[in-house]
Amino acid sequence: MITTVMFDMGGTLEDIYVDDASEEAAIRRLDEMLKENGIDLKTDLKTLKESVDAGWDRYGVFRDRTDIELKPVQIWCDYVMTDFDIPKEKLAPLCEEIAHMWEVTHFHRRLRPRVAEMLEGLQGLGMKLGVISNTAAQLQVFDTLEEYGIRGYFQDVTLSAAVCARKPAGDIFTISMRQLRSKPEECVYVGDTISRDIIGSKRAGFAAAIQIGSKLTRMKDAGIVREYEPDYFVEDIYEVLPIVKDLVGSRMVTPEPLRSRRIPARQGWG
Repeated sequence: MITTVMFDMGGTLEDIYVDDASEEAAIRRLDEMLKENGIDLKTDLKTLKESVDAGWDRYGVFRDRTDIELKPVQIWCDYVMTDFDIPKEKLAPLCEEIAHMWEVTHFHRRLRPRVAEMLEGLQGLGMKLGVISNTAAQLQVFDTLEEYGIRGYFQDVTLSAAVCARKPAGDIFTISMRQLRSKPEECVYVGDTISRDIIGSKRAGFAAAIQIGSKLTRMKDAGIVREYEPDYFVEDIYEVLPIVKDLVGSRMVTPEPLRSRRIPARQGWG
């Protein structure tokens, strides 16, 4: 029986994308924050951006190869800002604040329409609700959920930066399930990527996986081996509610009955 619904954050509960304006704003704010704390890199913003981009690329190679998420102090001190001779004792205390800024400035974020209405409906069904998110900041997701006014719906928020494991690694799903006291066969996961969300939750044994298209789906899923497909594809986050209602009504305990009802991802964003 389904008892638990978990969600990805960026691209799922919220629309998220990057453009030139957001990239420029993030670099400008990074430079300001460093100077406000006595760190003047004595370089122009173009050079700073090139260096930071190269640092994120270095970290991305490590992160994608290992499915390990480092703490913000390790990301920014050991990968992103290594082109600059900044004493670690000066940079380290700023790293969580920088990480938070980066997540909300480098990315445009907006809560999807009808999220609160959908969560209210799931809560009315007696569902336990959780968030499992890959993020390079330890506090940003909590703060953003509060700003959206939906933090109170979730009994658990499990973040890669806190548990040092990234989707699709099984550990992050297991930790969230343990915190919610749920079994895999009781869980539904909702996310925007095959590579992280669908594959990760399916490997973890979840009863069903729902994909919703986002502006970043194609980029994140480029070139992946499609080990699993979603059981459902939706375009409106509110559609999760009737799907879960149907699953609860069917008292489904294994993923097998869903296969005949799956909407192939090629018809959507995946």
